[in-house]
Amino acid sequence: MNEYENLKKGEQGAWISICAYLILSATKLIIASVGQSEALRADGLNNVTDVIASLAVLIGLRISRKPPDRDHHYGHFRAETIGSLIAAFIMMTVGLQVIYETIQQIFAGHDEQPSLLTAWTAAGAAVVMYGVYRYNLRLSKRINSHSLYAAAQDNRSDALVSIGAFIGIIGAQFGAYWLDPVAGFIVGLIICKTAYEIFRDASHTLTDGVDEELLDQVKDTLKQDTDVKVVEDVKARLHGNQVLVDATILVDPQLSVQEGHDITDRLENSLADEHGIHYAHIHIEPYHEEE
Repeated sequence: MNEYENLKKGEQGAWISICAYLILSATKLIIASVGQSEALRADGLNNVTDVIASLAVLIGLRISRKPPDRDHHYGHFRAETIGSLIAAFIMMTVGLQVIYETIQQIFAGHDEQPSLLTAWTAAGAAVVMYGVYRYNLRLSKRINSHSLYAAAQDNRSDALVSIGAFIGIIGAQFGAYWLDPVAGFIVGLIICKTAYEIFRDASHTLTDGVDEELLDQVKDTLKQDTDVKVVEDVKARLHGNQVLVDATILVDPQLSVQEGHDITDRLENSLADEHGIHYAHIHIEPYHEEE
């Protein structure tokens, strides 16, 4: 099925993120240690968590590809969302740790000037991560992957984090030594903010939250059919990257079973063509004028 092929393509984006993070985290932590930069060190630790988070996304995507079985009749698509949730917890933990350590540095009085090499390392990392962000963003939209989209947002945050580290290190070159740990503190805040946003979206999906605008669009599509008298009710929920729809419509009570079946087939095809919804359960009830 096409959704399984899309999930396999999504793994490519996760692998690209993992490789980029492995190289950048090792480079940043080594140069930060040599060049005495708290901002670059915080940035490097951020990338370490990103490796783990990307692995969680990758595992989620891989499990999501498993076909339906005896106790997962709808497939395993929600494993992708669970991967995003695990990634959020990991990122939040490290973000809080970075904030704690940089606050200690600020109050202890950070008076070491970081090497200029650490600044150029941060700038180069920002360029790399922006490129990864653009790639994963395009891929996530093409395959409709929520976890890969979350990973892309994390990529963008990492690019911004590296820019912040660069600014802090450059400021320290002009005697504002406090700016380097402050930049590290801001990095920690950005990590926590990104983690919260990923957690919010994943938990919203896992609790069957759905965009109300999508429900309105589905209802409008159902109303367009000439045999539909009234759209009584429309519900939807997300199952990984799939939308599941339950709808109740009122039709002419004199229609035959075959005619009612033809109406539901036609509506299901319309939802698939116009909204990419391939899982729809449409319940038919009789329409009476007095209603």
